[in-house]
Amino acid sequence: MITEIDQALLEKIADLTGKPVGAFNIRKDSGCEARQSTEHIEITPKTDGKEGIDIRVKDGTRGETCHIPVIISKTGVTEMVYNDFYIGENCDVDIIAGCGIHNSGCNESRHDGVHTFHIGKNSRVHYAEKHYGEGDGEGKNIMNPQTIVYLDEGASIQMETVQIRGIDSTRRYTKLVCGKDAEAVITERLLTHGHQHAESDMVIELNGEDSRGRVISRSVAQDESKQVFRPVVIGNDRCFGHVQCDSIIMGSARIESVPAITANSTEAQLIHEAAIGKIAGDQLLKLQSLGLTEEEAEDTILKGFLA
Repeated sequence: MITEIDQALLEKIADLTGKPVGAFNIRKDSGCEARQSTEHIEITPKTDGKEGIDIRVKDGTRGETCHIPVIISKTGVTEMVYNDFYIGENCDVDIIAGCGIHNSGCNESRHDGVHTFHIGKNSRVHYAEKHYGEGDGEGKNIMNPQTIVYLDEGASIQMETVQIRGIDSTRRYTKLVCGKDAEAVITERLLTHGHQHAESDMVIELNGEDSRGRVISRSVAQDESKQVFRPVVIGNDRCFGHVQCDSIIMGSARIESVPAITANSTEAQLIHEAAIGKIAGDQLLKLQSLGLTEEEAEDTILKGFLA
C-alpha cells in the first residue's frame, strides 16, 4: 500500500504523482509493491537467488519509459539489490530509477544497489537516478549505489545522477566500458550538509575506435560535510574523453577532487579540469541589491549551480 509519505518520496525521486505509464517496478521496504511489463519491456524477478529484477528491452524499442524507483519508509531496513538491464539493438528508451528513504526511528536505514547495463548496438539510453533522505528520528540514511555499463558498437548512454538531500553517507561507484563509436556522458549533481560524507568513484574505459566519454560533476558541500571525487578516464584506442569537476565549498566543509586521465594510445585525446571555490561576493551583492536577503541570494546561486 502506497501511503502519503511514500507518494511524496516517489514524487521527489521519480517525478511520479500517480500510477506510472509503461513498464515499472516499485520496490518498497524490501518487497515488490507494484510491477508492470509492456509489449516491448519485460520486468521479471531474478532467479539466481539474489534480490532484484531483470529488465529486458526488445530490439527496436523506441520512445518508451521504464520506472524502477525504490522507497524505504521503515527504520532499520537494510537491503542489497541487483538489477540487470538487457537493452536490445536500435533502441531509444528512458529509464528512471532513484531511491528515497523516510526514517523516523533511531535505527539505520540502508539501500545498496548494483545496476548492470548491457546496451546493444546503436541503442540509446537515458538513465536518471535521484537519491533523497528525510525523517524526524535519529537514524541514519545510507545509500551505496553501483552502476556498471557495457556499450556495444554505436551505443550511447546519458546518465544523470542526483543526490538531493538527507543522505548521511554514500559511496558511489560507476564504471562504463565503451566499444567502437560508443558514447558515455555522466552528469553528477551532489549536495551535502551537516556531517554527511559522500564518495564518488567513476571509471570510463574508452576501448573502441572513436569512442567518447564525458564526466560533468557539480557539487556543493555545506556545514561540516565531506566529499571525495575520483573520476578516471582511460583511453585505449582513438578516442576523446573529458572530465570536468566544479565544486562550491561552504562553512567548515571539505572537498577532495582527484581527476585522472590515462592514455594507452597515441590517438587518445583526454582532458581533465577541476575547480573548488566559495560563492563569489559580487554575486551575493548583486542579488541582494535586487531585494534578496543573504540567505535567499545563496539559495538562488546554489540552485542555479546545481541545475
